[in-house]
Amino acid sequence: MQPREFQICDRDLTPELLEQFLTATVIAADTETMGLLPQRDRLCLVQLCDESDRVTVVRIERGQTEAPNLKRLLEAPELTKIFHFARFDIATLRYHLGIQVTPIFCTKLASKLIRTYSPRHGLKDVVQELAGVELDKSAQSSDWGNAMNLSEAQLQYAANDVRYLIQARSKLIEMLEREERLELAEQCFQSLPVFAQLDILQYSNVFEH
Repeated sequence: MQPREFQICDRDLTPELLEQFLTATVIAADTETMGLLPQRDRLCLVQLCDESDRVTVVRIERGQTEAPNLKRLLEAPELTKIFHFARFDIATLRYHLGIQVTPIFCTKLASKLIRTYSPRHGLKDVVQELAGVELDKSAQSSDWGNAMNLSEAQLQYAANDVRYLIQARSKLIEMLEREERLELAEQCFQSLPVFAQLDILQYSNVFEH
């Protein structure tokens, strides 16, 4: 039996859900893949959440190369897309579905810029401190390839990865503004598509001596 806290779509957002998400001002997003190399490891899920706690999990089929409604949403210039470690997610979405995500807010990057009192910037730690929620990460290392037959625990894990990002972003913005680092963060976010493209092309350490 599927969990009731979110909706599941196959291959793409429905037109109805697209129109609902387009009324938002920010969208939290995440991906689940078979591994960390887009050239080798396929995209399996895309998760979304808006300010109304509307969570949707889109199951991506093997060999799928486009999702027009997801593309329209994630490229909408008036909607900020929030990721945790956006560099990986936007590279994966670009490589597999041709989606050029913009504009972007990365909670991991923001955390590294402002939570300099802590060495822990993973999603679990950031959400626990800023949203007061302890995430269950037991399904993190899962076989996401069987996307059409995932367990309830896997689906719940995927949904929770986006459910608290909007709240975390709000707290991070407050902290960045307080310490006068918000402009620097925004400049970093704007550079992420370049780093994602370098990752896709398998360049490494090009900025080092």
